[in-house]
Amino acid sequence: MLNKTLQRFTRLPILQIETPLEKLDRLSQALGRDVYVKRDDATPFALGGNKVRKLEYLGAAAIEAGADVLITAGAIQSNHVRQTAALAAKLGMECVALLENPIATNAFNYLTNGNRLLLDLFGTTVRMVDNLDSAEQQLQSVADEYLAQGRRPFVIPIGGSNALGALGYVRGGLEIARQAQASQLSFSAVVLASGSAGTHAGLALALAQVMPETPVIGVTVSRSVSEQAPKVEALLQALITLLNPAPLVKASVHLWDEYFAPGYGFSNAGGRDAIALLASLEGLLLDPVYTGKAMAGLVDGITNRRIPGNGPVLFLHTGGSPALFAYHPDK
Repeated sequence: MLNKTLQRFTRLPILQIETPLEKLDRLSQALGRDVYVKRDDATPFALGGNKVRKLEYLGAAAIEAGADVLITAGAIQSNHVRQTAALAAKLGMECVALLENPIATNAFNYLTNGNRLLLDLFGTTVRMVDNLDSAEQQLQSVADEYLAQGRRPFVIPIGGSNALGALGYVRGGLEIARQAQASQLSFSAVVLASGSAGTHAGLALALAQVMPETPVIGVTVSRSVSEQAPKVEALLQALITLLNPAPLVKASVHLWDEYFAPGYGFSNAGGRDAIALLASLEGLLLDPVYTGKAMAGLVDGITNRRIPGNGPVLFLHTGGSPALFAYHPDK
């Protein structure tokens, strides 16, 4: 039923195949519990990552609107901005990116390497801003400027996280359920990084319908639970409204906030340890902003028996490895 409802919405067929679902054998042995990974770092577009699923729907909406410029925002090392800029290049559109420096660093690598380097290669028009505290108004102001020039701007929110973008992870959740069924796997939990909340909300909504016994645990990367929970809840409600009249089970929101300190964009010891662990055991690359911290939560959750049951645990790898080149491993 949910899959048929999704067919009402236009999407760009960027993802031609399903991303792999793999067992992490050596990590499983080290932790004493089976751990699997959903490889959305392997999406076939601009070095991969979760934003591709959102951009399939947002890009289609931009084309339907006749847009010639995509306007978005994020941190200097934003994976979302990098993938949006790549999509704009592929579609023959301009991309305007409002960028902030959330860690207030002058480090050369952070300011010029990683995702920021790729923005230049994609021909992005970059505008630095002091902060993105009023991102919606800031993006609309740029859109108004381009409208006044006779252009056709289309605004994509931070992280691609509105109801339309979150449809990408409703579809992604259904894909996980198909793969789990085909492999006869029953996951005790799915763990992912929870930031702008679109991925978390879309996945939680989908799995509430098709894998209702499997909680989706979001490891926050920028906010406390009290701040993050309303963002996820609001997107869940927006999704339900968008998907109306499909009958939907209400999704529960599970969040852990012990792993993101000292703040968004800053690396920490737990995240660096998780990056080193996955690289040395599995040859799998995480990043210091999102997936490293989320994996730190998963490892701690297994070690301290925070994850219910005894079944396998699934980690959603949302990408971000280009940011490795922007951070010194010890800072």
